[in-house]
Amino acid sequence: MKSIYLDHAASTPVHPEVAQTMVEVMTGTHGNASSVHSFGRAAKRIVSNARDSIAARLGCHPNELVFTAGGTESDNMALFGTAEALQEQGRHIITSQIEHHAVLHACKALESRGYEVTYLPVDSTGRVNPDDVQAAIRPDTILISIMFGNNEVGTLQPITEIGIIARDHGIVFHTDAVQALGAVPIHCSELPVDLISFSSHKINGPQGIGALYVRQGTKLEPLLHGGLQERKRRAGTENLAGIAGFGKAVELATDQLEARQAQLDGLRRLMIETLEQEAGADAFVINTPLSHSLSHILNMSFPGVTSETMLMNLDMESIAAASGSACTSGSLEISHVLEAMKLPENVLHSAIRFSFGMGNTREEIERTAQKIATILKRVRK
Repeated sequence: MKSIYLDHAASTPVHPEVAQTMVEVMTGTHGNASSVHSFGRAAKRIVSNARDSIAARLGCHPNELVFTAGGTESDNMALFGTAEALQEQGRHIITSQIEHHAVLHACKALESRGYEVTYLPVDSTGRVNPDDVQAAIRPDTILISIMFGNNEVGTLQPITEIGIIARDHGIVFHTDAVQALGAVPIHCSELPVDLISFSSHKINGPQGIGALYVRQGTKLEPLLHGGLQERKRRAGTENLAGIAGFGKAVELATDQLEARQAQLDGLRRLMIETLEQEAGADAFVINTPLSHSLSHILNMSFPGVTSETMLMNLDMESIAAASGSACTSGSLEISHVLEAMKLPENVLHSAIRFSFGMGNTREEIERTAQKIATILKRVRK
């Protein structure tokens, strides 16, 4: 039986063209991009070409992109870098209760260093109210960090409205766009945002590479110290193959954006429709706000069947899904995102995240829905 992979929000399969690009780099270039000889210059061109390509696709200047080891480092660089750079101006940070743990745990670490953090609530759809952002601002607020699109339920946040508030108060605004890249249009220079985190492995690129957009003029202290790479903002020899693969992945993701949005939303709606037919509309609860969310994410609950039971049964059917973020889904803890949404207990304990992407077919979605209906009939007896 062929396996079905519905956990693309955790990580995506590498696109064949991305893999080919990386192989060509790994087998054809072995210089250090900091070296001045011809081998070093060839390596430097790979980095520069990828940076130029990504910048063009994301609407920013190439020197505003800092390559990192992924989304977690990008988030940490944004938070710690800003806190260090602006600590004399203030030590208050605003974020939300539904951020990725790369932001939440960074905030907890900053609190241990004497910073104060306000964790804003969300409504029942997982959305932050811009009025709450406005109300939380203090004279010593130096940073606001609100994610672009949530990785567990897919909720899109009012980034533009929040960014305008931040700009009116002269506060640095960061958004974690790791899950949003390749899912919605992102034009950095047109957004009222100073720092934006990205990751390659969410868009059919390699793991272990990402970027942080740093708007020109934004003060940021580096996390890593050593060489002069990335204009002294991120020391360390560049990951040539990873950077080249990331560049190719961004190219493919942005070229096919509208078509992919439509296709993934179609798969999501097919899952719901088939489940309604096979199990009945009262057999599940949809936690994802379909009208304002990332089209590849569908979070659902099956009251009466725990998340662990459903995942185990799906795995036995060779179907991969998740109960929440890949960073915490193995911990058997209730999703902090769903808790912040104040959902009922039976919904909290039975939530499953299905996320769609490259390679998924309508037949796979129909088969998954049918298997879920069978599992529900068996387990709920």
